[in-house]
Amino acid sequence: MSLTQLNTEQLIAKCREHDQNAQLEAYNRYYKAMYNTALRIIKDSAEAEDVMQEAFLTAFTKLSMLEDNNMFGAWLKRIVINASLTVSRKNSIHREVAIETVEYALSDNTGIAEEDLASVKVNAVLHTLTELKDSYSTALSLHLIEGYDYEEICQIMNISYSNCRTLVSRAKESLRKKLQIV
Repeated sequence: MSLTQLNTEQLIAKCREHDQNAQLEAYNRYYKAMYNTALRIIKDSAEAEDVMQEAFLTAFTKLSMLEDNNMFGAWLKRIVINASLTVSRKNSIHREVAIETVEYALSDNTGIAEEDLASVKVNAVLHTLTELKDSYSTALSLHLIEGYDYEEICQIMNISYSNCRTLVSRAKESLRKKLQIV
């Protein structure tokens, strides 16, 4: 049976045995999702890729800490989120201003297919999400994109439940206001 046909539990069992081909297969299965998770928090492609790769290294070296092989994806995502938040906090101390800013404008809808228009709207929302304060974009990404509930976000961001609800609410309101301007 080839590695691509193994289920997650079997694949991670092989990874525990330090099978490099199994590790490569696990990487190939999860890297896109982990990169996107890191990118939404860090907002820098190169740093997101670094965080994602470091997370895989951490995961493979600490596989003994994983209790259930079926939970590998969720466990890896938690490692990526924590590492991304650490990098984001470090970067917020030394905030750099981008040389170029990209603005999206949709001046005329004629001739645009409905699915293309939906894609433009999604891209506008994702772009606007990156313009929010770091805490707002992180909270909204975790809640709306990653699907974490308030309790999980509290643990990840190390904030109280009421603070989390307020943060998500204010982030949504800020996103709405910025999207009305666009």
